Amino acid sequence: MSISLPNQPNYEIFHYKETAKQFFIVWHKPFCMETGREKMQSFMDVIKKRRSIRHYTDQEVPQDLLNQVLEAVQWSPSWANTQCWEIVVVNNRETKQEIKETISKGNPAAKAIVDAPIVLAICGKINASGYYKGEVTTKFGDWLLYDLGIATQSICLAAHALGLGTVVVGLFDHDRVKEILQVPEGVEVVSLIPLGFPGKGSGAPKRREISEFTHYNRF
Repeated sequence: MSISLPNQPNYEIFHYKETAKQFFIVWHKPFCMETGREKMQSFMDVIKKRRSIRHYTDQEVPQDLLNQVLEAVQWSPSWANTQCWEIVVVNNRETKQEIKETISKGNPAAKAIVDAPIVLAICGKINASGYYKGEVTTKFGDWLLYDLGIATQSICLAAHALGLGTVVVGLFDHDRVKEILQVPEGVEVVSLIPLGFPGKGSGAPKRREISEFTHYNRF
């Protein structure tokens, strides 16, 4: 179908909706037209407004939104581009229930494992990140936790930007979840991230002032 659009050389179509004989056009400014200050403000808004979400609606997460979250992982930095992450997408309720049973009693995120439509099991290949020719090269050994931390941040920020919620769960029986998800040897389950549309949010926790954690030239 072709439609006649007003002359808008500095804008591009975001989407349009057809109702009866009318078209409603929603315009947005291309990202490339934003100033550096505007881009930074948008970025900082995502960082500052992201929250750990433990209550979710039953609305399913569309595949295209899930793909965008996973794309954020794809483009995350890693040690020597080893990309040691492996993500298991869990959307089967019975499997999620099995996983929930591995979580320590009293963990406030336990219910989210079942209630969220998707749980991302964040896994990492061992002896890859931080290694060179099979030998560990860092003082801290395997670097997978660092790289998976970066990937996790990418997931949480991308999800928030898309209107989705997340919470990072790290206290559970890792070996049991590895067994449930049939994760092969050489790969470890590190964390679980429920993903879905937020049912209830929370306020911002208190943050340290920049001056409290920043040191110049010496600690």
